[in-house]
Amino acid sequence: QVQLVESGGGLVQAGDSLRLSCAASGRTSSSYTMAWFRQAPGREREFVARIRWSGDSTYYRDSVKGRFTISRDNAKNTVYLQMNSLKPQDTAVYYCAANYMGSGSYASQYDYWGQGTQVTVSS
Repeated sequence: QVQLVESGGGLVQAGDSLRLSCAASGRTSSSYTMAWFRQAPGREREFVARIRWSGDSTYYRDSVKGRFTISRDNAKNTVYLQMNSLKPQDTAVYYCAANYMGSGSYASQYDYWGQGTQVTVSS
């Protein structure tokens, strides 16, 4: 079992920055791919970014490329999502997720989820 706890969400204005954190505990290992998803009201949960624990391979959805950066600190078992130049369309609940021995951009591929943190971007 892996427990994930997100933090760092909030209310910001368009153009501002936020950094989300995801602290992992339990049976963490280098075999996990970590990802951020988001879900806006009335919409399906969508992939944002992912990173492998054991390397620097990252992948982003097109709409956040150049604005968001995913990173991890293995010593702290924490994954981050640095979000710059935020837009109102980035407003959503952001979720951290872990995929054991795999990868991918679909929510169904991820085994563990955090409770989510709200990000609201005003225009």
